[in-house]
Amino acid sequence: MNGPFDAKAYVAHMEKVVDLKIRDEWRPTVEANMAATGKAANLIMSFPLDDEVEAAPVFLP
Repeated sequence: MNGPFDAKAYVAHMEKVVDLKIRDEWRPTVEANMAATGKAANLIMSFPLDDEVEAAPVFLP
């Protein structure tokens, strides 16, 4: 990703891409949700893994 995630810009862009109208009263909530999702994605993507690591076919605690 180039620079910090801009949730407001992402929501505005995707609104046009998928031809979806977000009502003004819902926009802050949608943007906050996207910001939280972006933070979670950054946390996951920043976790170091070796190239040889493979996903487990079944999770066993």
